[in-house]
Amino acid sequence: MPDTAAPATGAAPATGTLAQQRNADRELNAARLLRASAKHSYDPLTEIDWDAPLDPDQYALPAHRVSLYGTPLWERLDERRRAQLSVHQFASTTAAGIWFELVLMEGLIRHVYAGDLTTRHAQYALTEVADECRHSTMFARYITATGYPSARPTARADRLGRLHFLLNDTTMTFAGAIFVEEFTDAMQREMVRDESLQPLARSVARIHVIEEARHIGYAKPELERRWARMTPARRAVFRRALALLSRQAVAELVHPRVYALAGLDPVEARRAAAANPHWRQARIDWSRKALDFFTEIGVVTPATVRGWQRGALLP
Repeated sequence: MPDTAAPATGAAPATGTLAQQRNADRELNAARLLRASAKHSYDPLTEIDWDAPLDPDQYALPAHRVSLYGTPLWERLDERRRAQLSVHQFASTTAAGIWFELVLMEGLIRHVYAGDLTTRHAQYALTEVADECRHSTMFARYITATGYPSARPTARADRLGRLHFLLNDTTMTFAGAIFVEEFTDAMQREMVRDESLQPLARSVARIHVIEEARHIGYAKPELERRWARMTPARRAVFRRALALLSRQAVAELVHPRVYALAGLDPVEARRAAAANPHWRQARIDWSRKALDFFTEIGVVTPATVRGWQRGALLP
């Protein structure tokens, strides 16, 4: 697939041999991911027992990862309502997942449309779109099963998604995918390991973890390649825009309706969650792998750390 990113100012243009090697590496990575997809892809409509009854006393997330854990509002809730809050929080997270996966799919389709569909790289992009279609369906089924009332994003997230469609920034699509997928991967690996949690939530998390690992393996080298060819001026804008997008993606995880469903005042609950050191630590822990990678390639720098700290994504 042709590379339309501009070379960095002052950088020597890639030689034909170097460009050929990069394309060969890209194709080898895509071929590896296509083989993995053929062996380890799942249909959640048949893999998951959607008719199994849900225990109202089982948590969907570990208690200490619920946004209000340890706060006075948490102490006000009985154990069943705490468990239900965790279920609604995970349902809200899956609704946010649908929003982001739709944005990602649109970016991947544009990426393929501009390139050469005979390449393995383009063919894997379509394979990933198929994965994301199944994931969005799986998330919607989870939302329905738990009685959570909506799969729609907040109005602010909806506007941000539409802005991304207009800007058609494929590089941002890959960077956003890395952040969101590493973040949710860290969260869901904790869920898969915890056998005390709701089986339905763990089944959803297990499928997502397995398939998202391939998506991360596709996005990271693509972002590195594009970042290396980006001008200094564009890098400066990109760094701040990615921090903003990532903060909004994390803010979207817990919709205010989660608190209303628990019988709490959403304004008071959001304020309590924002000040909660346990919830802050959860976001930092789940962001770590993505931000380590961004720091390694120069997307996160000392000058831009504050933007990530504002969203409690860095200490």
